[in-house]
Amino acid sequence: MTSPLVLHGYAYSVYTRAVRMAGLAKKMTVDIREIDPFDPEMRRFNPHPFGRVPVLAHGSFQLYETRAILEYLEALAPTPSLVPADPQSAARMRQVMGIADSYVYGPLVRQVVSQALFALLDGATPDQLVITEGLQNAATAMKVLEEIAIEGKVLNGQSLSLADCLLWPMLDYFRQVPESAESWAQCRALERWAAGMAEHPVAVQTAPDLGGYTA
Repeated sequence: MTSPLVLHGYAYSVYTRAVRMAGLAKKMTVDIREIDPFDPEMRRFNPHPFGRVPVLAHGSFQLYETRAILEYLEALAPTPSLVPADPQSAARMRQVMGIADSYVYGPLVRQVVSQALFALLDGATPDQLVITEGLQNAATAMKVLEEIAIEGKVLNGQSLSLADCLLWPMLDYFRQVPESAESWAQCRALERWAAGMAEHPVAVQTAPDLGGYTA
C-alpha cells in the first residue's frame, strides 16, 4: 500500500465516522479531509448524481459507498480482521450492515436524529410528527437488531466487526435523543452492546464534537 489513503468526509456524517472507526481499528493511516457534502466541490470526488460522503482516494483510485470502502480497507489490511472467521457470523455481520443501511439510517438518523438533535442544534423547531413517524418506522429494525444481539454471533461486545463500525455511529446519535428511551428499554441486549461500544477506543476517538456543530 504505497499510495496514501485519503478520506473525504464530513465530521458529523455517520458514514464518515464508520470508515474512520474501521481505519483506527486496523491501525491504518488515513488522511481525513473535511468536506461539506452540500458543497458543489463535492462533485470533484463523487461526480455521480449521488454526491455523498465519504469518498476514499487511494492514489488514482476513488471509491464511494461506505460498505464498499469498509470491505476495501479489510482487503488492504486483513490483520487485524474486522470480519468474523466463522461463515455464519460473517454472513450475519453483512446482514446487519444491510439492515443498518436499509432500515436503520432512514428512520433513526434522517427522521428522528435530524429533527430531535440536529434541528435543535441549528436553532430550529423539531418536527414532532417526523420524530414520531421515525420512531414507529424504527421499531421493526430495532427488534431485529435486538434478536441478533441476543444470538451473539455479532453485536456481542466481544469482537469488533465491520457491522459494529457501520451501525454504531447511527445508534450513538439515536441514544442521545430523549425520545429514544422507550426503544432502548425494549432492547436490553442491544443496549448492553451499545454501552460497551460507547467506551470502545475507536468509538471514543471518532466521536463528533456536537458542541462545535455548524450546519
